[in-house]
Amino acid sequence: MRTGYRWLALVPVAALSLAGCSGSGGDSAGDELTLSFANSYTDDHPHTRCGIDLVAEQVADADAGFAIDTFPNSQLGDNTETFTSVMSGDIDMDVQGSAALGSAYEPIGVFDAAYAFEDADHMFEFFDSEKSKTLKEDFEAATDTKILDVWYFGDRHFTANDPIRTPDDLGGLRMRFPDSPIYLANAEALGADPTTVAFEEVYLALQQGTVDGQENPIPTIHADNYQEVQTHISLTSHQIGSQMIVVSGQTWEKLSAEQQGVLQEAVSDVRSENRTCVEEAEAEILDEWEASGTMEVVDDVDVDTFRTQAQEYFREHLSGEELELYESFQDVR
Repeated sequence: MRTGYRWLALVPVAALSLAGCSGSGGDSAGDELTLSFANSYTDDHPHTRCGIDLVAEQVADADAGFAIDTFPNSQLGDNTETFTSVMSGDIDMDVQGSAALGSAYEPIGVFDAAYAFEDADHMFEFFDSEKSKTLKEDFEAATDTKILDVWYFGDRHFTANDPIRTPDDLGGLRMRFPDSPIYLANAEALGADPTTVAFEEVYLALQQGTVDGQENPIPTIHADNYQEVQTHISLTSHQIGSQMIVVSGQTWEKLSAEQQGVLQEAVSDVRSENRTCVEEAEAEILDEWEASGTMEVVDDVDVDTFRTQAQEYFREHLSGEELELYESFQDVR
């Protein structure tokens, strides 16, 4: 297992080392600025190989006087720690789910509400609309970080050692959910009994029986080998996973207008290819599991009942900006 406390202790040192390689830390005005790009995923996860690595390559090809160093596998801190480092300027860039960003600006967490979006097209349609402009501006004002774009993370599904076809099937199961308000609300909306476990510790918790199941996109389930300790995947698609690509405001201000344009273009250009990569990985992994019998794929889930229950819950329990945002998702359809 990864040792998050060890990395937490090293983050300031790593940040200082990175700053020493950058334009702001060098003695010569000609020094190339090098940005750190953190993520919690394995080297072969679509967000790494078809996302962050491609951004770094496109920036290098642009030859605009800056470069990107990538740090997968939670090298710069656990998933719950890195965004704090982005806000402080110790890490330049990060890829984070809306729920994690919601710890700093609560309304954006609604992106991760169960059945907030019908599919990835719906999610992108909202993000690219005028209705999302105020959200992005308010987020930047509250956190001093800028959202460059949103990437598709994959539909989230349940795994357990029994099929989950209806909300009633969640009864009595200890299901792992991330420790954030919107995910815990999702658990309640879907009828689950949540147990909070850090992302880096999920495999061990499943293996030891501390939890009975969990929910994640298929590529994440596969990359972290949850199929070794779970027998069923139930295709609930209860969340259209989104990941925001964020850059520290301090870092953004160091970049020239040309460099800002190169970075923005690289992140946005990768979005479509990253989505294709995720969807291809989903299909290949499901085929592999079915062919090998590694996991039983439960595809006769009563999604309509899950969706109706979740949407009724959020319309009743959300209020203010969060309810307004949740309802605006539907307005763009």
